[in-house]
Amino acid sequence: MTQKSNILVVDDEPPLRRVLHASLTARGFSVEEAGSAEQALAVIPQRAFDLVLLDINMPGMGGIGACRQIRTLMPHLGIVMVTVRDAERDMVQALEAGADDYVTKPFRFGELVARIQAVIRRLAPQDAATVLRSGDLEIDFDRRQLRRVGELVHLTPKEFDLLALLMRNQGMPLTHAKLLRTIWGDEYGGELEYLRTYVRALRKKIENDPAQPKYILTEPWVGYRFRDPSDADPSVPGAGE
Repeated sequence: MTQKSNILVVDDEPPLRRVLHASLTARGFSVEEAGSAEQALAVIPQRAFDLVLLDINMPGMGGIGACRQIRTLMPHLGIVMVTVRDAERDMVQALEAGADDYVTKPFRFGELVARIQAVIRRLAPQDAATVLRSGDLEIDFDRRQLRRVGELVHLTPKEFDLLALLMRNQGMPLTHAKLLRTIWGDEYGGELEYLRTYVRALRKKIENDPAQPKYILTEPWVGYRFRDPSDADPSVPGAGE
């Protein structure tokens, strides 16, 4: 990083805050701490933070309520939430409240840093790309075309829309409900098998081995995440449906 990214660590456990403060500072981040959601909401408008690392389980307002308020106050501020492992409801709630990503306790520090860097990179100001390349794939949003290793791949309109949404949000977990409502309309949200059918069709067209996908990864109980296979992310979610 050429310029230090400013991170606010929000957790009610002082020992964990100290560890995260020291470890993230050693990785080149500028770090401040808050011991509660209320304290975080007081300090955020006064500082130029790039990202908030927010624990979901805290006394008082709690992480979900804080996430919603932070997203309202600062629409472009990165938010990574810390949830309990395999807590399906927490992970979905975090994303629906406006979090950009989440890590689950106990987490590896390398995984946390990769998530933080990916969110900050995604939120950096940049021109809207009309052509995006990832691994062997090249998608042209204007022409609505996909090429794989230079060869044109036929996609149905809905397949293209789904892949385009995933690729535009590369690295970001998208919930089943968000994918369904964005692509098919607000009346959708619970038709998981419908979505899985389209994901399976896309994997057959873009993956070398659809059973072991490297592009469209499954976020268990949550949704899907598009990943550039060249990214050095130590945390690779499961591939199953």
